[in-house]
Amino acid sequence: MPEMPPRLAEIVDEFVAAPRDVVLEMLLEYADVIGPLPPEHVDRTDMEQVPECQTAFFLRARVTPEGDVETLFDCPPEAPTTRAFAGILAEGLAGAGPEQVLAVPDDLYQRMGLAQVISPLRVRGGTAILARLKRQIREQAG
Repeated sequence: MPEMPPRLAEIVDEFVAAPRDVVLEMLLEYADVIGPLPPEHVDRTDMEQVPECQTAFFLRARVTPEGDVETLFDCPPEAPTTRAFAGILAEGLAGAGPEQVLAVPDDLYQRMGLAQVISPLRVRGGTAILARLKRQIREQAG
């Protein structure tokens, strides 16, 4: 049975071990991981919107010819929590294969302890981001 990518497992462990009063601060640090879209994607035509998010959020996940998963996220800077969810995935899934991505637990953000520090609506949005990303990979992995 494949396991989730090692870097993502490390991130989860860091959050689980952290004192509750610093979890939100830790989360928001991941918002900076998401940079601007590359020029060839600014029109978002090859990206999927995640309507469960309260803000305009778009993503694309693809399996490269080398067999790695590549992610692309677009989220406005004024939505730092949502950007942070994407940042955790971008950093945690970097270099992962499709099987590892599909092994990420659907309740990832609850396992990280985020349900205790952010609203259920935001956790639901983060969960929807992960679900759509996994669905895109599943479709490509055939």
